[in-house]
Amino acid sequence: MAAQTLDDLPTPALILDRAILRRNLKRMSDRLRDAGVALRPHLKTAKSVEIGRMAVDGHDGRITVSTLAEARYFADGGFTDILYGVGIVPSKLPAVADLRRRGVNLRVVTDSAAVARAIADAATDGDTFSVFIEIDSGAGRAGLPWPELPGLLEIARILQAAPGVELAGVMTHAGHSYHESTPEGVAAVAERERQAIVGAAEALRAAGLPCPIVSAGSTPTAVHSRDFTGITEMRPGVYVFNDLDQECIGACGPQDIALSVLASVIGHYPHRNQMLVDAGALALSKDISAQEFRPQVGFGTIVDAPVKDMAVVACSQEHGFVGAPDPLPFGNLPIGSRVRVLPNHACITAAAYDRYYVVDSEVDGGRSVVDVYDRINGW
Repeated sequence: MAAQTLDDLPTPALILDRAILRRNLKRMSDRLRDAGVALRPHLKTAKSVEIGRMAVDGHDGRITVSTLAEARYFADGGFTDILYGVGIVPSKLPAVADLRRRGVNLRVVTDSAAVARAIADAATDGDTFSVFIEIDSGAGRAGLPWPELPGLLEIARILQAAPGVELAGVMTHAGHSYHESTPEGVAAVAERERQAIVGAAEALRAAGLPCPIVSAGSTPTAVHSRDFTGITEMRPGVYVFNDLDQECIGACGPQDIALSVLASVIGHYPHRNQMLVDAGALALSKDISAQEFRPQVGFGTIVDAPVKDMAVVACSQEHGFVGAPDPLPFGNLPIGSRVRVLPNHACITAAAYDRYYVVDSEVDGGRSVVDVYDRINGW
């Protein structure tokens, strides 16, 4: 049977360039190894065992996930040190305990004394838990706000006193780094992230409490941080693929975006200088993060566009409206032809799909499908 090419695939389809993926993985792997910091990749971006194995190659295999479905999927794939990086609630503790009984060191996160007590109460009949305390280093999402760190010692003492509960350390996520557009701006956020998480670790140790793991990270801060002192591990995620938002932030270049959506041209509308493609809101997502820095990217830009700033400028559920400031080359893209769209936010775009069609730009320019990787969705 002949190998599939991009022209053979149903559309919309999620396309992954393996050559770019490998370069992205190596760049981050080398950077953190050279810095003496462990890599715990956040696999909520890829949600793929194949990509996860590539990401931890040469490291100790620790990973981060964002759902229990991901935790089960990666545990089934052989991963044994997994941080569930979303605040735990008591109702999910039995599912965590079930995976831990299988020999998976599934670690959880909290910033609540009430939840810490629930974890302590659940550690009975041989069940054990490993817990991180979450610190807010400025993103304003979850965690104890730094520098006040209210309740830090109370939470830590509840966990430390409970038989069967390990106080694993502290963790933070500098999500506000995504709103910086210069290396200097991201580096400043990275330094505040470092100060917050190291400060929390030092507060625990000064009180006689253990803090073996000091966990930080986002892709921008992992790329642009100038000082990792006191941090033991970083948790970048979107670096595996990159996207338009990461390009705008300066965390990657345009040549480093590994993911795209393959779409078919389904309509020509010269009177409004637009084409339609069969990739709309569900195929691309309505994330417009990169528009904060470059409004013309719309809901995704067209790869190798024949005119400047050709992008999906609007979406309905299954339709993408393609436009550009200059006249569109309708003759170059007849109905039925295919285009590839680069995503604003790779994590959310990929969530619409159950597989990656893998190409390799270093093999035949990326025209042939060289593999198919599965992925896990849901919760």
